[in-house]
Amino acid sequence: MDEIQVVESKPLLVDRELPGLREAVLQLVIKETDVETAYGRIHCTMKGVPKGDRPVILTFHDIGLNQKTCWSTLFNHEDMSEIMQHFAVLHVDAPGQHEGANTFSTGYEYPSMDQLSETLPLVLKQFGLKTVLGMGIGAGAYILTRFALDYPNMVEGLLLININPCAEGWMDWAAHKISGWTHAMPDMLITHLFGKEEIYHNHDLIGTYRHHITNDMNQFNLHLFVKSYESRRDLEIERPIPGGIFKTLKCPSLLVVGDNSPAVEAVVECNTKLDPTKTTLLKMSDCGGMPQVDQPAKLTEAFKYFIQGMGYMPSASMTRLVRSRTASGTSVASMEGNRSRSHTNEGNRSRSHTNEGNRSRSQTGDNQRGRSHTGGSMDGTANSNVDQAVPKSTEVSC
Repeated sequence: MDEIQVVESKPLLVDRELPGLREAVLQLVIKETDVETAYGRIHCTMKGVPKGDRPVILTFHDIGLNQKTCWSTLFNHEDMSEIMQHFAVLHVDAPGQHEGANTFSTGYEYPSMDQLSETLPLVLKQFGLKTVLGMGIGAGAYILTRFALDYPNMVEGLLLININPCAEGWMDWAAHKISGWTHAMPDMLITHLFGKEEIYHNHDLIGTYRHHITNDMNQFNLHLFVKSYESRRDLEIERPIPGGIFKTLKCPSLLVVGDNSPAVEAVVECNTKLDPTKTTLLKMSDCGGMPQVDQPAKLTEAFKYFIQGMGYMPSASMTRLVRSRTASGTSVASMEGNRSRSHTNEGNRSRSHTNEGNRSRSQTGDNQRGRSHTGGSMDGTANSNVDQAVPKSTEVSC
């Protein structure tokens, strides 16, 4: 392990009568480290100091990005400071994607998505961490999901943006091949990261990220990471059925997607494969492919609710998130309210959800209280006895 630098750490005299100042100073500590793994060096950036037995927020970026271009807007937002007073943050860069990365030698075999997930236990061990709250987007969301499936005791919760649980189909493969003949790598990545409306109308945002991809990323290394993601295999998760054998996430999960994101269909499909008593789908209105950049305030508040549902930050301030209502105007269960919860991965949560189109969903409740759940199926098979026996996952709009 190579320790690169510690920045923004200043020797300050902290008055004992100003306890908040000490936490503020600790937040300024940034430590960059390369962790040696069987699949190469993993560049990590720890911001803040881990706090007791609390998990650390671990982030993983998408293709075409690194931890800075992916997460800086979100974690530098003023609303995120409250969360960072309670949690340290560990940013992980995929091999060769961080700023100033050296070009891999010819013949280097880039790790697969599964192998990248296998590096994370070593990263946690290196930093002396037991558990994490994962936050990933795109390829990073896939990697963190695989990690949670293989090491459920290390993951307390997941915030997954633009998660695609499926392997790339042959039609997608063919489309990418054809695009590769006619478009440069930056163009392909822009269409992966952003929706059509953003590409056509938000020229400043698209220009910024196109410049980053073209000038700040190591093009050879980037190509290897993209190829690895395109070669991913299906996560093979399925929604649990009472009495059945299934493979799915055991931790609470918040799925996030912008309503103009190119990943909407993939995220909705992923939602149908997860345990509805532990999963919330958040669709952000007027938002494109990168909610953490486009609407950081809304995403931060949704993350606060999510953390509260796990028993952390019970007194966090909430002001921005707009509660959704049904088409009839009747208010349904909200993510907001006074809550008293025990810290458990089976966290009992009360959330708001909306009806989408002609779909009717039942309120997801507390599975420990034995509530019955009925309602229409996401795929329209409402008459199925199996679907009627399985509770529907919560959806939130903001």
